[in-house]
Amino acid sequence: MTDNITSKQASSTGSGDRPGTGVSTLKGRTGAGAPAETRGRTSIADGVVAKIAGMATREVPGIHNLGGGMARAFGAMRERVPGGGGGGGATRGVKVEVGERQAAVDLNIVVEYGVSIVDVTGDVRSNVIGSVERMTGLEVVEVNIAVDDVHLPDEEEEEQPEAGENRVR
Repeated sequence: MTDNITSKQASSTGSGDRPGTGVSTLKGRTGAGAPAETRGRTSIADGVVAKIAGMATREVPGIHNLGGGMARAFGAMRERVPGGGGGGGATRGVKVEVGERQAAVDLNIVVEYGVSIVDVTGDVRSNVIGSVERMTGLEVVEVNIAVDDVHLPDEEEEEQPEAGENRVR
């Protein structure tokens, strides 16, 4: 992906070699006085931005989980299967589109009962934008948030037992 040219490639271009030094000069390339930002390209994978956005979302008080009901169910099932890619929890409920200089983020969240959804989504939006822009240098053009559920305090007991565990009745 980068524009790196090896010494062998440079010498095959012909007259750019400095005799006896083993060092090649590259015609038309920016020299040592150029800023570092102009010396090559950096590409950031969608998965990297998705992980940053997911972690930034989880940091906000009032967030219970990410992902809609089906996404959480499939994710929990995948985590139990050996070799099933259990590392997807950080990006569950997060979808991103990353361009060269900009990113857009879509989130599906579950909030805790009793919190102000407007305040929580505003805090999530601010935290995601700040984290992604600070860590990647990309401009976040939008953060769309879908609140899929509200977690009730009494739902905790229903989620605790896992498949295959013995339950006392």
